[in-house]
Amino acid sequence: MSEKLKLQSGFTLIELVITMAIAAILLLVAVPGFQSFQRNSQLSSLTNSLLVAINTAKAEAMKQNASAYVIPASGADWGSGWIVFVDKDRDQLYSESGDVTVMKQDALASYFSVSGNGTSSGTAPYLAFDSSGFSRKKDGSPPLNLTLTIKRNDVSSATQNEEMRRIIIGKTGRARSCKPSSDLNCTATASN
Repeated sequence: MSEKLKLQSGFTLIELVITMAIAAILLLVAVPGFQSFQRNSQLSSLTNSLLVAINTAKAEAMKQNASAYVIPASGADWGSGWIVFVDKDRDQLYSESGDVTVMKQDALASYFSVSGNGTSSGTAPYLAFDSSGFSRKKDGSPPLNLTLTIKRNDVSSATQNEEMRRIIIGKTGRARSCKPSSDLNCTATASN
């Protein structure tokens, strides 16, 4: 009788160990890159959300022929989120009963911070647009260029410039976002 040889398929122990070693090396290379991608994505998303709020305030001011504001949701802390409203009662303060609430942003994650200059800083920060869409102070005069800086707090100081975005609002009301690490014109005092 002839015996039939049975072929067995599968991995040998050596093949399995080599495959696992290659997979571990690939993971070590890919994970830091993915974390960087994820952080950049979160920062870009937050920057775009604030830029949308600013552009919405400008558009609503022109559409409703009244002043529109972007203010922190709570006190002077932009990290608490923000509120976009049209100042229908013309008191330059937000009230749900007298003003038109256009949009609200929830509080930001604790690893983000937002700071500003000019009217976008201090004890009662705000961004204001008149009925022509121009950036204005509450007294009606044009402000200097405004800059909001968005940073991640959970990164080392060596990478902080890479993990930062700015929104620059010109006297004309034009807003743009930029990245200081790759744009030489992206400074806290940049003109628009």
